[in-house]
Amino acid sequence: MPIRRHAAAFLFPLLCLGPALAQPPQAGAPKQEKVLRMFLSTSETGLDPAVASDNATLSLLENLFDPLLRYDYLARPARLRPNTAAAMPEVSPDGLSYTFRIRPGVYFTPDPAFKGVKREVTAADYVYSLKRLYDPAIKSPWAYMFEGKIAGDEALRRRFGQDVPVAGLQALDRYTLRIRLAAPDNNFLFYLATPATGVVAREVIEAYPGQAGNHPVGTGPFMVGDWKRSDRIVLLANPYSSAVFQATPGDDPEDRAIAAALDGKRLPRVDRVEVKIAEEFQGRMLGFLNAEYDYLEQIPESMTDMVVRDGKLKPELAARGIVLSRFPVLQTYYMWMNMNDPVVGGYGKDKVALRRAISLSYNNAEDIALLKKGFAIKAESPLPPNVLGYDPAYRSPVPYDPRLANALLDRHGYTRRDPDGFRRTPDDKPLTLVMHSEATVSGRLRDELWRKCLNAIGLRVAFKSDKKTEIIKASRLGTVQMFESNWIADFPDGDNFYQLLYGPNAGRANYSRFNLPAYNERYEQARRLSDGPERQKLYFEMNQLIHAYNPWVPLTHVLSGDLRHPWLKNYKRHPVEFTTWRYLDVDVVERARSLRAK
Repeated sequence: MPIRRHAAAFLFPLLCLGPALAQPPQAGAPKQEKVLRMFLSTSETGLDPAVASDNATLSLLENLFDPLLRYDYLARPARLRPNTAAAMPEVSPDGLSYTFRIRPGVYFTPDPAFKGVKREVTAADYVYSLKRLYDPAIKSPWAYMFEGKIAGDEALRRRFGQDVPVAGLQALDRYTLRIRLAAPDNNFLFYLATPATGVVAREVIEAYPGQAGNHPVGTGPFMVGDWKRSDRIVLLANPYSSAVFQATPGDDPEDRAIAAALDGKRLPRVDRVEVKIAEEFQGRMLGFLNAEYDYLEQIPESMTDMVVRDGKLKPELAARGIVLSRFPVLQTYYMWMNMNDPVVGGYGKDKVALRRAISLSYNNAEDIALLKKGFAIKAESPLPPNVLGYDPAYRSPVPYDPRLANALLDRHGYTRRDPDGFRRTPDDKPLTLVMHSEATVSGRLRDELWRKCLNAIGLRVAFKSDKKTEIIKASRLGTVQMFESNWIADFPDGDNFYQLLYGPNAGRANYSRFNLPAYNERYEQARRLSDGPERQKLYFEMNQLIHAYNPWVPLTHVLSGDLRHPWLKNYKRHPVEFTTWRYLDVDVVERARSLRAK
């Protein structure tokens, strides 16, 4: 599965925008350039939509390349709308065939590969771009979304080649694309809104063999200007951009104001975006507070006290016009346990009791208050709010109850104790839980909370700290016993979360290696259904099985604390897309006035 979703303990990318000191315009002076300055929390990789899967790079790619569809900026819950497609596709009654009309007049940004010709996007370009995901030479982490799903794609899997015909992937004419599936897939259109499906030109890919990520040529609202790897990248407004703002605002007055300000206007609204790589939490926060950046998404847990007091923005910051908003990220924190591990794994009653006791010991109120600083809600199931299939009335049958946890362990044979008071196994062997954790400040704080919770029910725990990337590698190999992770939605549907516990996904997204036939059967039934009462019933039953066997301890859903300066206009956090750069505007006069008064 893509690295993005394994960025479990990586914080959701902190993208900040920031100005250089501006002067108010003089009469007759040329128009001031509008610049957004921001940072990414980790370095980017190659800018190839078929290959990249880390948050930082995806944030850039969605501004450089165009998929057929995008998410409506203002619609909640999240909803798709046409992008380079002229309209939403025509779907056949059997749900297998999707016909797209490509919008004429969409052009790639200039590149020598086009030999001076202004190159228009065609349906054949999307055929080429989707086929690239199957190319074994590039090992796309996004291939799983399409492999075995497009009718006839086994031809590509047998012998890859761009000229190999695929029955389910055809350009009927210059502007008409038809995709036919092997079986209905209710989430298929969501796949066509991911950065991975952004259109590329064959001439460019072939002009730079193996180096496409170093030569990003797309059709998005921005194009690459200056690029110093792992340090700084400048995006320039694409002069060929034909994107025009359209959205569906709800009743929120702020949404309606954004819609009124942008209605019918060409995108993007700024002239350039200057992005720096800033990996340190403190530098990001201080940069924002010093007015170097226009906004900051997801205040680091360890720095909440710098800006928040009693759950509110500090008065001195509010006086500067800074705005704090809480945003329910499509993200679930959970602690998974390896079902194949000899200590915590297995489906016998004693092992189920051990995992249930671990779940009962978790003090989520303390986690939210002390570690998340109030910026989270309790996770009752794998699904966060605003995901299709989420049931706001569902409550976990496994509460925080250390007394019940102790009684459960006593009942199932964990009664003998070491001289230091920790429990032994039912066959009287030493019992030590091993939980992996990140070697960070927040990782150590989480370790201490888990130590406190587990020690309270007589369980000894040892922590093994490592880099996140190394923990993920070990998790794929099945050598991690327990780990606190998180998942951010690829698309806003419950299937994207419940597949994390589907047996055939063991060793990929399913790190717990949970493989229960009753769960697998319900998951397979549910994924064939659209959102509705029938699927909701299956989700309820799947939740009950998760709580019965406890391969997971659902922890929290993050409420991101987002900060923005008053001169930033049209800002609204989107639940799925990484950035909102194309919609943002900067009032350079207000920025200059605010900085003088600072």
